Amino acid sequence: MSSKEAILNRLRGAATPLAHVPHGWQPWRGEDDNARRERFLGMITASHAEILTVKEANLARDLSAWLDEEDVTSLACGQGGRWQKAVSAACAGRFVLTPAGEFASWKDDLFDACQAGITHCAGAIADTGTLVLLPDGGEPRTISLVPPCHIALLAASTIADNLAGLVDAGRWQQAMPTNLLLVSGPSKTADIQQTLAYGAHGPSRLLVVLVEDC
Repeated sequence: MSSKEAILNRLRGAATPLAHVPHGWQPWRGEDDNARRERFLGMITASHAEILTVKEANLARDLSAWLDEEDVTSLACGQGGRWQKAVSAACAGRFVLTPAGEFASWKDDLFDACQAGITHCAGAIADTGTLVLLPDGGEPRTISLVPPCHIALLAASTIADNLAGLVDAGRWQQAMPTNLLLVSGPSKTADIQQTLAYGAHGPSRLLVVLVEDC
């Protein structure tokens, strides 16, 4: 008998694996929209995100006021988002980078000039306080990853209980997104001397603009 056969025989003769024991964990589920919203806000603010709640009709005005308060004069904004018209109005009078063409043609402005990047969210996960972005040619993922501040526009009606609920709502079983970005707070790391630092690998600030759309 070869060494290989001997090993295989020992494996075949080993004790039967333990029977599967169901775990007690269950995904979080909210009783209603309010519980879902409160869970999401509690989780994401615990990760140092900032929240600006606005009515859909007042999005341009309230976002513009926040940008003025924070002295944000240069931004990167994509194209084709749900609230593109309101974003354009809020950014009026400021330097706005709209990524188009080869990355090399606009990367210097993105890295050196833009104080913030504005993106739309496809939804959010209440359970973990996570934003869900679907970057594409209109809103490249670099907009949310490079500028010091990431401004994420989120429709309150798109907050799901958990990841499975988000997949179901988006019918991803039929067509999975090709590019998915999950954001649960500003960039942070504790790799150096176990000291927590923000902004080492991405935005040091995350503003969630929660749009009450229903």
